[in-house]
Amino acid sequence: MGGVTSTPIGKIKAVVEFVRQDGVLTGTAHGAGEEVPLSDITLDGDRLTWKQAITKPMRLNLAFAVTVDGDTLTGTSKAGRLPASKVTGERRTA
Repeated sequence: MGGVTSTPIGKIKAVVEFVRQDGVLTGTAHGAGEEVPLSDITLDGDRLTWKQAITKPMRLNLAFAVTVDGDTLTGTSKAGRLPASKVTGERRTA
């Protein structure tokens, strides 16, 4: 999925890759010159949640909650007590 997170410090573009292996969903985010693993990934129907840490443009622990609708996703990203940021994305074909 390629997506954009709108934050108080600007828009962050990233590519998030999910892989299901032996029934376990894992993932990695690529963006802002870094690659970070995703944790606590849960897919419940069309609702997808995960957590990740970033260091660029600043160090933050993010919690994502999105709804997947076909090839698009929409939702929010939250960092601690900061206001939730809007997230949008679309499926990328390999």
